[in-house]
Amino acid sequence: MKKVKHESLLSALESEDGIDRAGFIKCMAWAGTGVLWMMTGGSLKSFGMSQLLDKDTGRLKPGISLPKADFSFVQISDSHIGFNKPANPDVVGTLQAAIDKINAMPNAPSFVLHTGDLSHLAQKEEFDTLDQSLKSVKTDRIFYVPGEHDVLNDGGKSFLERYGKGSKGQGWYSFDKGGVHFVGLNNVTDTSEGGLGSLGADQLAWLADDLKAVSNSTPVVVFAHIPLWAVYPQWGWGTRDSEQALSLLRRFGSVSVLNGHIHQTMLKTEGNITFHTATSTAFPQPAPGSAPAPGPMKVPAEKLRTLLGLTSVNYQEHASSLAITDTPLIVAP
Repeated sequence: MKKVKHESLLSALESEDGIDRAGFIKCMAWAGTGVLWMMTGGSLKSFGMSQLLDKDTGRLKPGISLPKADFSFVQISDSHIGFNKPANPDVVGTLQAAIDKINAMPNAPSFVLHTGDLSHLAQKEEFDTLDQSLKSVKTDRIFYVPGEHDVLNDGGKSFLERYGKGSKGQGWYSFDKGGVHFVGLNNVTDTSEGGLGSLGADQLAWLADDLKAVSNSTPVVVFAHIPLWAVYPQWGWGTRDSEQALSLLRRFGSVSVLNGHIHQTMLKTEGNITFHTATSTAFPQPAPGSAPAPGPMKVPAEKLRTLLGLTSVNYQEHASSLAITDTPLIVAP
């Protein structure tokens, strides 16, 4: 299995955190892991990659088997390519660690969802670096929605030119896979840094029209960058007009909403709707209200791997409900 090395980062962390060289490389090899989503018997379940794979061989751990599924997909989020502060000066390395875990799975995921903040400053070279890294992912396709960092400077024009082909408006779209209806939304274009997300009237009208032809029994997966529930509005961790979107989704038997933005796993269920926020492949953020403000949080290198990740999903069509379960990506030593 490929291991991530970065000489300057090694030196910095050896001096600041007292971790030895071999220990750091071992930590970084697992820092960017994510979550595998599997749709099985109508149930959407997530599996921490580090819980499944042997850290030395990259293969499934002895005695572990995955349920049969109609299809699986992986969610990654908040890669923040271009970020180089002490919280993680090697975001390309931790993204590559996530890619390594995806490629080590016994069955390649049908597709990957990237739920925003691909870049840190929406610079061409940052998008170029991300594209180069993701070329190696063993999957049929990667779907994207923007984060607020991806729409800096030009209102998302560069993002849409690269990743929004075939989308509507400012980058919203839907597709169907294996009996599941997927909806990608943009709730960042009209959002200032640190502010609440916004969907806007045009996107909400499109969503209402898109869902008209979808039967009540069809599982629906919605993905966007900023959470569609009020995680912590004081920090902008919510979407101000999300209730209008959620009201359109309540007639369905099973709805799963996948988001990024807050760089930590949180799970909430309201009736038929389950909300799941993903960890970042770049750096962690503090728990809601536990710090004066949100932002990159520096942790010891040996802890970083427990706070970054990806999400995987497998699907098997039969049952009528979706339920998300989550496990930590890495068990803290």
